[in-house]
Amino acid sequence: MKFFLLSLIFIVITGLAACGPKEPSAPAEAARPEPPRAPDASPKSVAKIVAFGDSLTAGYGLPASESYPALLQKKLEADGFNYEVVNAGVSGDTSAGGLRRIDWALEGDVKFVIVELGANDILRGQPVPAMKKNLSQIIERVKARGAQVVLAGMEAPTNAGVEYRREVQEAYRDLARQYQVPYIPFFLERVAMVESLNQGDGVHPNAAGTKIVAETVYQTLRPLLEEQKSTGS
Repeated sequence: MKFFLLSLIFIVITGLAACGPKEPSAPAEAARPEPPRAPDASPKSVAKIVAFGDSLTAGYGLPASESYPALLQKKLEADGFNYEVVNAGVSGDTSAGGLRRIDWALEGDVKFVIVELGANDILRGQPVPAMKKNLSQIIERVKARGAQVVLAGMEAPTNAGVEYRREVQEAYRDLARQYQVPYIPFFLERVAMVESLNQGDGVHPNAAGTKIVAETVYQTLRPLLEEQKSTGS
């Protein structure tokens, strides 16, 4: 009896396997290769504007749509400028960190790079000459790739001391002069130290403050876009 049952089970299993999907047989002849297609007349890739910086660029504490690069994108579209704004902000980044990743940020058809770095160096009291050297190398690498730099300056807090604050201001000013790049004297102009325009930490702009930051950047960037548009470059 046991042998009969085992035989029956084997027959059933064999029958189910036979009913399963069969492997497709090989085609009678190999498929002929299709003739080569003409290249697609796809539009050229959109030129990029890279917003390169720390948490102030990344939009710390805000939805991505409320970061300054996102607001800048809307301004460009409203005025008919065809660029993609890339948010290359990394929270906590220093000038040294920016130098390590600048080459990666320059991939693609990058026309402009807005360099906003140094705030974390300053808050940590790091030597200004080291920060200046890092920013200098970042500018050189951007220019070597044929992109134009917009340098955003920072200011040290009042408790950093008069000498340190002066040193910071001169560093950004000297870099702008040395490399002949457009310069925003203070990235957080009209926003820093204004309670209603900052988040609870008193450092990062809120949504209202970020709108002012985007406008500050655009005031410097727009003439450059107009010039490039007129020359067709």
